[in-house]
Amino acid sequence: MKKKKNTEFYLLRKKNLSEGDLFITDYTKTKQRVISLENELEILKRDWKKNENSFNQITEKEIYGMLHKKSSSIVKWILVISILEILLWVILGVFSVDESYLKTLETYHLKTIMPIISALNYAVILFFIYLFYKNYKAINTTDTVKQLMQSILRTRKTVQQYVWYNIIMSFLAVLLIFICQVKYDPTLNSIIERNSQNVTTNTLYVALLFIYIIVGLVIVGLIWLFYRLIYGILLKRLNQNYKELERLDL
Repeated sequence: MKKKKNTEFYLLRKKNLSEGDLFITDYTKTKQRVISLENELEILKRDWKKNENSFNQITEKEIYGMLHKKSSSIVKWILVISILEILLWVILGVFSVDESYLKTLETYHLKTIMPIISALNYAVILFFIYLFYKNYKAINTTDTVKQLMQSILRTRKTVQQYVWYNIIMSFLAVLLIFICQVKYDPTLNSIIERNSQNVTTNTLYVALLFIYIIVGLVIVGLIWLFYRLIYGILLKRLNQNYKELERLDL
């Protein structure tokens, strides 16, 4: 004997259901499957949104981590360069001190005041180095975007103050040398006396002042260019990090 197929249709027919009842039953079951599939799709959508939010958070954390690391590295280089700079000036100062230098200081009446000026200058530079170190530690220990942005602004301000201090000190040094040479340099005074018969003394002093202004501007310009090349590049990168953090904080 042939085995009868155990299908839903056969079972329903066996219960003496009409074709209409069979259609309604089949429609009901199909609708239930569709509803079940819609529910599963809704669950998948919710899970996707949760995962999407978590991906965005991870991405922002990764961006912050990279910016934090880059900013910390930049401030570290600012600290290292400032230390190397003061070491360079100390070495140059040690090797430049000889009998001729001491005799010149004595001639210009600077033998007493010059060591005091140098000590004050080094003290100010050491204070700036301390500020650079403080900024570096602050950036290393910061945890939020706003704190990192504040640390970057503070570092940028400190570097700008340091550069302006060195430029002003260079200008004052040129001015001090001019005043001392005019007052105490015997060679310069001898040249002025010899030429005072043809040109008035005031004219010679004005010409000399003009030469010193030109020399001073050249020296200050070179110093500004030096700091612009070294610290300017680092500050530019620091500003780029600041702008990226601004976008991240929106």
